[in-house]
Amino acid sequence: MGRTYGDAVAALNTLQTNSSIIDAIRRSGKSKNEQAIPEMIEWCRKIGHEPSDFNRLRLIHIAGTKGKGSTSAFISSILAQYLSSPPQSNPCLNKVGLYTSPHLRFVRERIQINNEPLSEEMFAKYFFEVWDRLEDSARARGEQTDNTAKPVYFRFLTLMAFHAYMREGVDTAIMECGIGGEYDSTNIITSPTVTGITSLGIDHVAILGNTIEEIAWHKAGIMKSGSPAFSAPQLPAAVNVLQERSVEKDVHLEIIPQHPRLDSISLGLAAPIQRINASLAIAITSTHLKSLPNAPQLPHFPSLPQEFIDGLQQVRWPGRCEIRREGNVAWHIDSGHTLESIEVAASWFASQIAVCSEKSSSSTAVSKSQVPRILLFNQQTRDAPALARALYKTLADALQDERPFRHAVFCTNVTFKDGGYRPDLVSLNTSQENVEALEVQKGLQNAWRELDDQAEVKVEGTIEGAVEWVREVARGTEGEVMALVTGSVHLVGGFLEVLETGGAGDGDGNGNGNG
Repeated sequence: MGRTYGDAVAALNTLQTNSSIIDAIRRSGKSKNEQAIPEMIEWCRKIGHEPSDFNRLRLIHIAGTKGKGSTSAFISSILAQYLSSPPQSNPCLNKVGLYTSPHLRFVRERIQINNEPLSEEMFAKYFFEVWDRLEDSARARGEQTDNTAKPVYFRFLTLMAFHAYMREGVDTAIMECGIGGEYDSTNIITSPTVTGITSLGIDHVAILGNTIEEIAWHKAGIMKSGSPAFSAPQLPAAVNVLQERSVEKDVHLEIIPQHPRLDSISLGLAAPIQRINASLAIAITSTHLKSLPNAPQLPHFPSLPQEFIDGLQQVRWPGRCEIRREGNVAWHIDSGHTLESIEVAASWFASQIAVCSEKSSSSTAVSKSQVPRILLFNQQTRDAPALARALYKTLADALQDERPFRHAVFCTNVTFKDGGYRPDLVSLNTSQENVEALEVQKGLQNAWRELDDQAEVKVEGTIEGAVEWVREVARGTEGEVMALVTGSVHLVGGFLEVLETGGAGDGDGNGNGNG
């Protein structure tokens, strides 16, 4: 085996769990895996670490259903203002780690230092250090060195993140849970400086349960005695569970309302929901900074230091509430993979339509009911038609328009027409047979036609094909076309890959701008 970044990605992909195994686990009802944490601790020991070793990383632990990534990005962006730089004569931080999932275009996006993904060289270096240590451990025990000697995909990356941060001398790391909290691979953390729980909703029901109370129980599993905990506002039933678990764990829990200063700050992430995430990030970051040996002086609430304001304004999180203009297409990009998040994406898009309408009201431009709008959507592994219906209803209500889109295209998550996926975007978690048969996409097409029998609805086998079709529709349209790209993170990542690499026709490929 070679030792390049490409070799690392190829080896990592062999650790994915295929769709048939995932389906079997879901059907068995045994996916809560109470052995997950003991197993993860054992994996740590095999590569030479004890979970308590990671305390020197001064970890911030984040769980939740919606807004985990955005909240983590806000925290990382604020903390970056306290790094060694010309404005900071007395920095309290040198390296800030950020571990999130899933990735959009490159798997190395998941493991960042100072808001930059690991380089290809650094990713390959730490990947093979972990890989080799696991094989050496198996060899020493007289066991096979095949993939049974390694954990599955997400666990491996979590191990690798901890290992890389230790080797790089990171002095603060924000760790985002994958699924849940109680049994999540990241929950080997023993003494975080602070924990945070973002907005909760119904998701991953086969693993976490199908009630908000069950889901809240899992998310609260990241709370640790002696570490303060903060939560975004939740439904009363969820708050009750979070409070009960905080008492059990001897943790001080605080529910964080919207910060009063945010109405006057232009956040780097634009949707109204981001004020909730930013408020939670402010509370978490403030508490974390106070725990540092060289803690900066922070003003009393509600004042915010300039570093916080700069961090909130400068944050970037690709694929979330992002606008890219290309020719006469304004691509509005926001992943939405749950009912709640798809409604948030729809509300954000409606607000952008309102902005467009205000601009056009003083000109000779067409009215909002005539502005061409196109939907590009997929969600391969959840109840896709239900998400599409929620998207339609939210937009129809917000716009008072029974036809929120004149055109809609539903595609798979396959990136390119000729080349399939780039290696970083390969996913074995869905049935290849269903993908090739376009079963989900045909179901979406039928569902949308039931909602709007006048819309032009198209099914495409690849993201590149869908983008090409949207561009073709736009070519025959006067004025700027508003296109919403939403659904799974895999779709958004593949879409950005097509734009960035200049796929699907004659787009400029650089996406010129962020709104």
